[in-house]
This record gives sequence, structure tokens and C-alpha cells, in this order.
Amino acid sequence: MKDIIKKIFEDSIKVKKEFILDDANVSKIAEAAKTIIDSYSRGGKVIVFGNGGSAADSQHFAAELMIRFEKERRSLPCIALSTNTSNLTAASNDYGYDSSFSRQLEGLAKEGDVAVAVSTSGNSKNVLDAAKKARSLKIPVIGLLGRDGGKLAGISDIPIIVKDQNTARVQEAHGVIMHALCKIIEDNIS
Repeated sequence: MKDIIKKIFEDSIKVKKEFILDDANVSKIAEAAKTIIDSYSRGGKVIVFGNGGSAADSQHFAAELMIRFEKERRSLPCIALSTNTSNLTAASNDYGYDSSFSRQLEGLAKEGDVAVAVSTSGNSKNVLDAAKKARSLKIPVIGLLGRDGGKLAGISDIPIIVKDQNTARVQEAHGVIMHALCKIIEDNIS
């Protein structure tokens, strides 16, 4: 058991280290943070969405922005589309699961907002459809992605890709990326 535990930690560290050694990745995180800060300064909000573990990560990110990350500051508007089960099930029932996020985005988003699409594969149909809807509404899309970025990499204005095949390791890196975004946003928001 101890060897398995050590291997999991070592693999997680390795994925994060490889990611951060690529300066392009650091630049994309900074660009994403600036995009969100600019939106907040203009009265916009962040709308974040993903499936499964990425839904949980989306909710975590939304809570860090709405409530607080490390310091006292005003609440920042952020909505995780996976949290309203009535909306999710109604959209899925009436229009099909692929529209579960895009239908909500259509009703909640306005120009000046930012969409954050989270997908370890980059190919989740409902996440892709929501990113396309965001683009049609002139809302920038930040993609937190894994593997090769999938189809979502081509739709995202700022694709941040953790290039690893292991879903758990990608999600762990996404958590650190989200915390980096929260830190930068919190330190630069008035």
C-alpha cells in the first residue's frame, strides 16, 4: 500500500512540474486571470461548468470566488452550472443531456461575462455545446483541459491543457490552476 501511495503522489507532482515548466502554460493562466479580472471590473460574472469530477471542481472554483479564497474581499459573482438539479434535469429531459449547460448559459450569460469550460478529455458534448453557445454570445471561453485538449481546445479562447492521459492527475492539476487563478483574482480585485 505504501508504494501505491508514494507512486500516486510522485505522479501527481510530476504532472504538475511538467505543466509549470512550460512557460506558455504559465502565460495562459495569467491571461485567464486577466480576462476574469477585466470581466469583474466591468460588472461581469464567471460561469463555470463540467461533468463528474470536473463538475465538483467547477463548484469548488465558484465557491472560492463567491465566498472567499485566502482573504476578506467582496463576493465575486460566479455560477457553477452543475449545481441546479432542476435546471439540469429539465434541460436534459426536454432538450437532451447535450443541452444541459448550453440552455442554462443562454438564460444566464451576457456579453462581458466569462465562461470556464472544464473537461479532462476536451470532448464532452454538453461542455462543447455550452462553449459554442458562449462564443455565439460573444463570451470568452477559458478551457481547463486534459490530454491533447480535444475538440474544446479549438473552441476555447484560452485553452489551458494539462497534457496527461490520467484523469485523476489532470483533475489534480486543474485544482492547482484554479487556486492560482483565485489567488491572482483576489489580489487584483477591488
